[in-house]
Amino acid sequence: MIDEQRPGTQADRARWRRYLADERAEAAVYRELAARRDGEEREILLALAAAEGRHEAHWLALLDGDDDRTPRADVRTRILGALARRFGSIFVLALAQRAEARSPYASDPDATPAMAADERIHGEVVRGLAARGRRRLAGTFRAAVFGANDGLVSNLALVLGIGATGVPASVVLFTGIAGLLAGALSMGAGEYVSVRSQRELLEASAPDPTTREALVDLDIDANELALVYRARGMDEAAAREHAALVVARVHAAGQLQAPTDALAVVAQDDEAVGTGLSAAISSFLFFASGALVPVLPWIFGLDGAAAIITATVLVGIALLATGATVGLLSGASPMKRAMRQLGIGLGAAAVTYLLGLAFGTTIG
Repeated sequence: MIDEQRPGTQADRARWRRYLADERAEAAVYRELAARRDGEEREILLALAAAEGRHEAHWLALLDGDDDRTPRADVRTRILGALARRFGSIFVLALAQRAEARSPYASDPDATPAMAADERIHGEVVRGLAARGRRRLAGTFRAAVFGANDGLVSNLALVLGIGATGVPASVVLFTGIAGLLAGALSMGAGEYVSVRSQRELLEASAPDPTTREALVDLDIDANELALVYRARGMDEAAAREHAALVVARVHAAGQLQAPTDALAVVAQDDEAVGTGLSAAISSFLFFASGALVPVLPWIFGLDGAAAIITATVLVGIALLATGATVGLLSGASPMKRAMRQLGIGLGAAAVTYLLGLAFGTTIG
């Protein structure tokens, strides 16, 4: 704590008021998010709001309770609040994670060490909550993002390469539509096979439930069960200890069948895998929607350089949007991810365009 409360300079008091406004706004964000959740997640978010309330009280005490000239919270926090009121989604948690990481309290002489530590821990708490949401949508979201991005880049590259050869606009249009259908079907089928295979691998690694029946007859001293746990990654000492506890519990209870979790070391998390059908449908639809964008200029009657430039601009905007979305969900900088996505996508399309120019010149 601060040993001695001081009146502070005018600049100090202005800074304290900014902090006060931000703490109030951040607490409101967590309360808005809590209102859309229940159970443990709701309790965690309300606890975060209470912690922000303690920080608010600290700055208000330094201001002698004078909050008449408190400014509005910063733009980022106000945006967070608006999103939390309307959506309450994983995007808000991802943004909140970045906001907590930017706390200035570690270097501010008027913030207590406990407050600085709180903000760092809050970042990890929000990261954990955001990770829950990411796991819930990971399989379908991955198919959606990769599908849309592949559709944008591959079909832009295709129509630019064909358009650069000088063929009629109708040829470019039908080539783009063919690329859309072929790519969407291929992506959907590939994603279905990929996800189904991944789930089958998880199922093959899960314990055989019928093996539990043998546990009641195991020798509590020899205890072969320890070998199961060692095979699943435990070290020898931990495996023996865990196996002895399981067998002792089974024998003491006199059960005819062991508990369902007796053979498990780590619960299988197949939430992140998703289902084959949902991943395939998402991949198909998002690839098709992405692949449609570069064909739009030709659909609306443009041709030549005008169509090529329009297609490139439209795809560039879409690539920026998908890149920023991935950045938000991963807790990274949206701008950096957006620019990376744009550079990679347009770079690939530029290569095929130059090849198309060269091929068209050769034919001519």
